[in-house]
Amino acid sequence: MTRWNDGADRVSAVSPDITDETNALPAKYFTDPDVWEMEKEKVFSRYWVYAGHENCIPEAGDYFTRTVGDKQVIVARDEDGDVRAFYNVCAHRGSKMVDDTPMTDPGNMGRIQCPYHLWTYDLDGDLRSTPRSFEETGLNPDLDDSDVSGLDPDENGLMAVNTDSIGPLVFLNFADDPPLSLAEQAGKLKSRLESLPLEEYQHARRYVSEVECNWKTFGGNYSECDHCEANHQDWITGIQLDESELEVNDYHWVLHYTHEEDVEDGLRIHDEHEAQFHYFWPNFTVNMYGTADGYGTYIIDPIDEERFQLIADYYFAAPELSEDEEEFVHTSRQLQEEDFELVERQYEGLQSGALAQGQLGPNEHTLHRFHRLAQEAYNA
Repeated sequence: MTRWNDGADRVSAVSPDITDETNALPAKYFTDPDVWEMEKEKVFSRYWVYAGHENCIPEAGDYFTRTVGDKQVIVARDEDGDVRAFYNVCAHRGSKMVDDTPMTDPGNMGRIQCPYHLWTYDLDGDLRSTPRSFEETGLNPDLDDSDVSGLDPDENGLMAVNTDSIGPLVFLNFADDPPLSLAEQAGKLKSRLESLPLEEYQHARRYVSEVECNWKTFGGNYSECDHCEANHQDWITGIQLDESELEVNDYHWVLHYTHEEDVEDGLRIHDEHEAQFHYFWPNFTVNMYGTADGYGTYIIDPIDEERFQLIADYYFAAPELSEDEEEFVHTSRQLQEEDFELVERQYEGLQSGALAQGQLGPNEHTLHRFHRLAQEAYNA
């Protein structure tokens, strides 16, 4: 049963029972700025979040930055070929060290150096050197040069962030002791993606869009397709929605879309005669297309409680796209823009304060799982 807001804010938690009348996440969890502050710690600092694609940093010293909430990290390939991540914060006095550097335009550096006082770190995060001003005491009459013992490179190194990978997809976890390993959080999504030659495909296109609504609103829209027939007429052409399947797992869910006609095997990266759209909690998707030999990813990055950034990346056999691939990406962008209009309209309604808690339908069990994970994170 839908609950309108009578001012008393008496709403129930999300029920594990899809038939329960109060099964949506209460509306205030989409609009309250205190909830976004809570999510920074309880969601984005506890679960594995996507960092980027390691194909974009193939050489030692290649790096990009990734911002998650208030935290920014440097994701870099070290001299041994491993991908590491460090807070973009100098161990000296906390200065931000490198400028914002997107994965699509990566930088390269022999060492990581803070421009403020030139503290310099190796690519493994150890302190490499400091200027002579940290070894001499000429400006301090209370000390002699012999009083300076030097700085331990390990104890004064950069603060590392946990990293792990699924194929070429690199993930971060900001917790000192993550409650789940990446393998535990990903479940069978890990083996499913690792069975595909994702590393053989190259980054071809990135589109970044800022949208005026809460990040969970778009995540929920991605997780169901009851709205597709009414709102995505071009996209659903050739798709048999009646034969589609929604698969729900612990921390990810999959929308399988069946095409009305078989597609040639050479036109897609995976073998199954369908498209697979994976949502990986909390804010990442992997889109395996049924009619294109490539795949895509979305990062649904919150900016605050009422804005998010959608980063859409596309990977194909070569970064130079054929005419058909260009047309495919164009249709995908059209789908995103249609969804932006839908979720912004929904958010206007949520902000009115009229709705206390919505009612989900039986085909929205993937969305229900999304809401339950949010509630479990808040209660942890």
